Amino acid sequence: MASPEHVLTPRTGRVKAARRLATRRFREKERAFLAEGPQAVREALELASRRPGLVHDVYATAAVTQRYPDLVAAAGALWHVVDDEVVAAISETVAPQGVVAVCDYLDRPLADVLAGVPRLLAVCAEVRDPGNAGTVIRCADAAGADAVLLLGDSVDPYNPKAVRASVGSIFHLDVVVERDTAAAVAAVRAAGLRVLAADGVADVDLFDAERGGLLDGPTAWLFGNEAWGLPEPTRALADTVVSVPIFGRAESLNLATAAAVCLYASARTAHPARD
Repeated sequence: MASPEHVLTPRTGRVKAARRLATRRFREKERAFLAEGPQAVREALELASRRPGLVHDVYATAAVTQRYPDLVAAAGALWHVVDDEVVAAISETVAPQGVVAVCDYLDRPLADVLAGVPRLLAVCAEVRDPGNAGTVIRCADAAGADAVLLLGDSVDPYNPKAVRASVGSIFHLDVVVERDTAAAVAAVRAAGLRVLAADGVADVDLFDAERGGLLDGPTAWLFGNEAWGLPEPTRALADTVVSVPIFGRAESLNLATAAAVCLYASARTAHPARD
């Protein structure tokens, strides 16, 4: 088993710099973020094999180093075996997973994403909870979406909680951050995508939308804030407002669940079952 690099302590400059990436201000200044946990680090290193320089450092305990030799091999000289207290100093979790990577930002300009002729987008407006944002990214990845857009005053997708909730999916698809919601949705529509807003008060429910062909062709699903949904000005940006039917007594679905249902409805249309 490799021995810890005792020169790296919680007070070492590079460790303190990594710890500061837990705050948005330093992430934006350095254009870097933390990916914690074996799965997230594995996906980061896999992407880095095609995008050299994406991963700057990987800090891991001796136990993780012994358990995941494939990660050690992929990281090479970027892998640093450190004491548990070093990983704990970098991580903001109560029970750190023993490995964390420092990675460059992944976001792309919206124009570049739209130039790739996307067929399915998840568009989140004013989403504030990092766990929800990360879960939407994970669901979008699983449903085969091309990108996730975070619009307006949405949470930072590089918030450590958001990255953990994505379970590595943030490295699989494009993430776009845009402040101007109206301009971003207009650009999406101009690129040929139908904009469908998910909301409890709707023009049509999801089943009828699917039967009526509204999910055929390139689609952008627009999701609102966890607490108040889509305000009227944002709803008005959509071509059609669609609700997820509820057959039991639940008052509503949370954001990530509704997003998963809607995105998979589009995925089912794009990938019909084979006999």
